[in-house]
Formats: sequence, C-alpha cells, structure tokens
Amino acid sequence: MIESTLTETSIFPPLNASLNALSAIFLLVGFCFIKKGKKEAHKRSMICALICSSVFLACYVYYHYNSGHTTFPKEYPVARIVYFCILLPHVLLAIVNVPLIIITVLAAIRGNFEKHKKMARITFPMWMFVSVTGVIVYFMIYQWFVPTA
Repeated sequence: MIESTLTETSIFPPLNASLNALSAIFLLVGFCFIKKGKKEAHKRSMICALICSSVFLACYVYYHYNSGHTTFPKEYPVARIVYFCILLPHVLLAIVNVPLIIITVLAAIRGNFEKHKKMARITFPMWMFVSVTGVIVYFMIYQWFVPTA
C-alpha cells in the first residue's frame, strides 16, 4: 500500500483557488451577457458565480479552522511585501463584499432591477478583484514562493 503524503486538508488550497477562478470566469461571462441584453444567461452565470463563491467560503473556513494560519516565507522579502500588498485589500474587500453581494442578489430576486444595477456597479468590480486576487494569493503562497527549508 502506498502511503499518501497529502494531509487531510491539503486539497483545499488548490480547490479554493479553482473556485475563485471559476467565480471570476462566471462573473466576467455574466457581465458580458448583461451588456448584450441576455438577461436569462446573465442570471445563470451569476448564480454559478454565487455558488462557486459560497462553496469557496465554506471550504476556506473549514480549511483554516482545521489547518490554522498560513504564513508567507520570510526568505522572499520583496515578494512578501508584494504578497501583503495584494492580501490586505483582498481580505478587506472580501469582508465588505459579502453583504454587498447579498444585497445585490436580493434586489434582483425581488425584481428591483434599478437597485440591483446600482449595487452591481459597486459589487461586481470588488467581487471580481477578490476572486482574481484569491488566485494570485494562492499561487504566491503555494506555488511560486514555497519555503526552501
């Protein structure tokens, strides 16, 4: 029997990055659909983005609850500064964006499309930023700048 070197939670960082990437793709596709007036396709894309982001959030909380804090290696000082410059707005906007996404989605569900459109102008770019920087954060900490020791 071959012993696995994977820990119980090691699947979560690449899974989370994939969910963030999918969210960004669905957001961008949904944006393109609404610009072309394809409301039903927009709705389906945005539901997919919401599902991906929701599953991401559940996986993220589970992972960090069970694995603890992840630190960026100190042997890459310049990259570490760049990492924190990306991570800080990523985390802050992620926190702010959760209630904004809920408000934006509820406005659409209730048929208040003026409010939905107004909120989406704020929510969409922040959600896109959080999704894309989530993937960048993953690559920086798990792929590009792995500890040497």
